[in-house]
Amino acid sequence: MDFHLDPPTGVGALRIGMPRHEADAALASLRDLSSVSDSDRPGQHVVRPSGLMISVHCMNGALAAIELWRPYQGADRVTFRGVDVFAPAREVVRRIRELVPLGEDPENPASFLAPDLLLAFWRPFEADDEPEDEQGHYFSSVLLARPGYYDTPAEAEERLRAAAEVAGGV
Repeated sequence: MDFHLDPPTGVGALRIGMPRHEADAALASLRDLSSVSDSDRPGQHVVRPSGLMISVHCMNGALAAIELWRPYQGADRVTFRGVDVFAPAREVVRRIRELVPLGEDPENPASFLAPDLLLAFWRPFEADDEPEDEQGHYFSSVLLARPGYYDTPAEAEERLRAAAEVAGGV
């Protein structure tokens, strides 16, 4: 199955901002009923037969973030604007940078963040020249949320103030 990331909107039936009960139902719809994983946790994540894990994070009764973890088989594919996000990380970064601003994560330079979309690519360490070291050669997960998801309280206040100024024409 193909999963197309559409930040900050969502992926498939999962839509950022949807009510928790709708997010739970949308997540459940991504489960492969022919091979339900013992690792599935309703309302938290499903694990597809490919190994692709899809996790949801809700805050204040609404879906705040969606995270997809790299499958270990090729049956499921996760893309952003045609780019397979679980291809070799160096290639993913190059291709995504052709599409949107993408920078190193300040807390983990092996990972990358497109803050304007809030699309975050994570891996525990960098091993771009070592394909056999899969944990560092490929991204382990990709997260999408609304811009501001990682904001501190002060940053969130500034984001709201700036949005109010734009809305008010100031």
